[in-house]
Amino acid sequence: MSFEVKKICCIGAGYVGGPTMSVVAHQCPDIEVTIVDVNSDRIAAWNNPDLSQLPVYEPGLDIIVEEARGRNLFFSTDVSRAIAEADMIFISVNTPTKNYGKGKGMAADLKFIELCARQIAEVATSDKIVVEKSTLPVRTAAALKSILDNTGNGVNFHILSNPEFLAEGTAITDLLSPDRVLIGGENADAIEALVNIYARWVDRAKILTTNLWSSELSKLTANAFLAQRVSSINAISELCEKTGANVDEVAKAIGMDSRIGPKFLKASVGFGGSCFQKDILNLVYIARSYNLHEVADYWDQVIIMNEHQKRRFADNIIQTLYNTVSGKKIAVLGWAFKKDTNDTRESASIYVSDYLMNEQAQIAVYDPKVVTERIYADLDYLNTRSVDENRAQLEVWKDPYEACKDAHAIAILTEWDEFKDYDWERIKENMKRPSFVFDGRKLLDRQKLESLGFTYYAIGE
Repeated sequence: MSFEVKKICCIGAGYVGGPTMSVVAHQCPDIEVTIVDVNSDRIAAWNNPDLSQLPVYEPGLDIIVEEARGRNLFFSTDVSRAIAEADMIFISVNTPTKNYGKGKGMAADLKFIELCARQIAEVATSDKIVVEKSTLPVRTAAALKSILDNTGNGVNFHILSNPEFLAEGTAITDLLSPDRVLIGGENADAIEALVNIYARWVDRAKILTTNLWSSELSKLTANAFLAQRVSSINAISELCEKTGANVDEVAKAIGMDSRIGPKFLKASVGFGGSCFQKDILNLVYIARSYNLHEVADYWDQVIIMNEHQKRRFADNIIQTLYNTVSGKKIAVLGWAFKKDTNDTRESASIYVSDYLMNEQAQIAVYDPKVVTERIYADLDYLNTRSVDENRAQLEVWKDPYEACKDAHAIAILTEWDEFKDYDWERIKENMKRPSFVFDGRKLLDRQKLESLGFTYYAIGE
């Protein structure tokens, strides 16, 4: 049988569901797309007439939403209605690392996925294609299928895995011109229904179909390989600092090898974001659950190296500032985990700031897109200090020049382009002397800053 998809529902209006479904609605004006979420504030933000207030910041997203919203793109808190009416349901809810019980700190917490499955089973009265969009452990589809197939109401559910491969900051470009679209499933007609949607704007040669398990594992593996490259070049960056080599020159030399390639060889203070660490921990947990301890240890080292890079960056600040930062003001430029996004999950800034605050530093933060509430929430979540102590030791500024005023040192922790264009002479005049810049993203011009009188440190030099 063939499936005709007229209505799509996406459960979850976050960083994946919002942009992905907005692009689907934009590219398929004849299909009604409804994005639902139990978070009423988030849905209100997606419906805000002021497009600068969308809950997800991605270049180009506002234009896509403006064109499709109200035509065939809708945002709602009425989850049950959207499920009941949809022909195809995408599950795009959060799958954070568990912070309790078995697998704490490593395994994915699938409670939100299961709640979705149970709500779909309860509400559905017609056959549905259910698509896993969230990043999931291998064989999650089996759990979904078990729940959905035991409703006893005669409804048929066809489960597909369609992992996202978006890079935050370029998500819209990635969605419009993907390297590949991966669809895993067991029912050929259900697979073809999803293939036909993407084929509206993606070359069919770039749409790969696999079994469910290969699709689920491919997502974890892709992120693990990318994170591995970051940790690899960061490991070499420390060696460069000790030997007098320059990590940029090393990266360029090895990147020109066609077998290696130049991407993800930029040394930095470490990777962050919602996927890399979570997916590797998931991979490690899965490997250990099958007693594949050598496999688990191999991938675990990628995480260990990443944590080490953040810690040694903070240690370098302390040692350079005469082995104490107590009472000293450190300006942190950038809180998002990378430029062109307001996502802060696993951002290096959180951990570097926390480490410096443990040494009694006063932190001044500026980020062009991250709101004050988010910054404090990130620190509070670590539970290292009390809420009051976090607010006493860290101040958020709307003006970068004010954030840097009277600072003993500046730490560049996000590669926002605007940082390169600041009046660094003005910043220098208003800082304590000697004035230090610790560039965790290798963003600034060493020669320029040193000519202004800064003491400049960059990773891997």
